[in-house]
Amino acid sequence: MSELTLLVLAAGLGSRYGGIKQMDPVGPSGEFVLDYSLYDAWKAGFTKAVLVIRDGMQETLDEHFGASISKYLQVKYAVQQLENLPAGLQCPPARQKPWGTGHAIWCARELVQGPFASINADDFYGRNAYVQVARALRENADATATTFAMIAYRLKNTLSEHGTVARGVCTSNAAGLLESVVERTNIASAKTGATFQSPDGTWHNLSGEELVSMNFWGFNERLFPPLEKMLIDFLRASSHEEKSEFYIPTVVDSLIQQQQCQVQVLDTDEQWFGMTYAQDREMVIKNVQTLIKQGLYPEKLWQ
Repeated sequence: MSELTLLVLAAGLGSRYGGIKQMDPVGPSGEFVLDYSLYDAWKAGFTKAVLVIRDGMQETLDEHFGASISKYLQVKYAVQQLENLPAGLQCPPARQKPWGTGHAIWCARELVQGPFASINADDFYGRNAYVQVARALRENADATATTFAMIAYRLKNTLSEHGTVARGVCTSNAAGLLESVVERTNIASAKTGATFQSPDGTWHNLSGEELVSMNFWGFNERLFPPLEKMLIDFLRASSHEEKSEFYIPTVVDSLIQQQQCQVQVLDTDEQWFGMTYAQDREMVIKNVQTLIKQGLYPEKLWQ
């Protein structure tokens, strides 16, 4: 059985947050949300972590983790750069925004072998989510078909009190396989549960019970060839658009529609929390303190 790798997408700019939220302390000993993700992954059986970062972040992260984390996980870094593109393609001079989550995963392709899970660095997913995806990765490790997995959250458990969010709204079939992922932006809490604004400006009601993707995926290295092909197609079609992004949910949805993969939907009632907005940080700190008091985490994670 191959080792399980956790691939962490940590290169985002945090434009709505107003800072580098991936490295904003929320734990009593200065832990980031990322620390708790790595700890949960280790508890679930992961042995390696690959962090996709921007230039200049590695030294700070190495100093933050110290030598003690090596007792738990092997940590590697992949740098997501605008200029790091498939052969023959160039970054437009005016481009400043990162290419998106699909590109971030592609940037780590040389450091990932075998089954891996992919998460966002600033999202707190809950211990059970890591246990579920680790089990699925082990069960699918020897499958001849391309079988992936996705942790699905109830929409109502993923909203922010301080502004709108974007979520991948999912549909699945009776066999528990993902049928589609539709990226919805401008989702907000409402008396009906939730509401979202479509590109034409129209608002639509949601119940809040919808299953949504929070970018917690279970993949294996068979993802990389079609991922690179789609990245090339995206860049040829949209690289001139300064704010265009290559989203991993869009990649997965395309693979499903083309019958190139199947994706198990792993439903969880975990309460997601994260730092989309600066005002979310206080809530995250309180939630972490509660989990520590419940005995789920030690006061100092890596000691």
